[in-house]
Amino acid sequence: MKQEVKSLEDKVLKEVSLDKSIFGLEPKDSIIHRMIRYQLSKKRSGNHKTKGISEISGTTKKPFKQKGTGSARQGSRRSPQMRGGAVIFGPVVRTHSHKLPKKIRSLALKMVLSSKLKDGKLKIMDDFKLSKPKTSILKNKLDKLKIDSALFIGSEETEKNFSVAVRNVPKIDFLPAVGINVYDILRRDILILSIDALNALNERFAK
Repeated sequence: MKQEVKSLEDKVLKEVSLDKSIFGLEPKDSIIHRMIRYQLSKKRSGNHKTKGISEISGTTKKPFKQKGTGSARQGSRRSPQMRGGAVIFGPVVRTHSHKLPKKIRSLALKMVLSSKLKDGKLKIMDDFKLSKPKTSILKNKLDKLKIDSALFIGSEETEKNFSVAVRNVPKIDFLPAVGINVYDILRRDILILSIDALNALNERFAK
């Protein structure tokens, strides 16, 4: 599987071979869905909380006498049927994360990479180096490339100017190769890998 390597100026520099075991799989929606659900569940804060009867402040005295009122007996103003009372079986602070086998996580990432290549929305670039960390410089290059929604995966150390410049451009994201993930890839239309990121992927899945 051959893929052209271009520069930020849209010039073809060379060709590279893509590993079929990473970029040549048939995507399955069920696997990708499980991975997205896994990622979004981990992002949930889980800090929703209601007060139980032991946490409600208030007197333990009966709100009114037990007999002779014609109303049902009540034992406390903190009871759930009273205004301002407790909530029974309400949400508590907890984690929403769940486990997903490492093989499924790796497979989902490979399938998303394969899907982008299959749809013609995977690009390989030599690097993303900019002369200055300026958004205007990057915006001009993106306009020439006709890119308005993309995720760039590269080396944070060698592309510092790019990672700073990209912060103010809507729908354009940058991630280091170690942070590549299914959810962020699917959020953007085009996936652009640097040569360093491609090599990092090959090493990651060769283990």
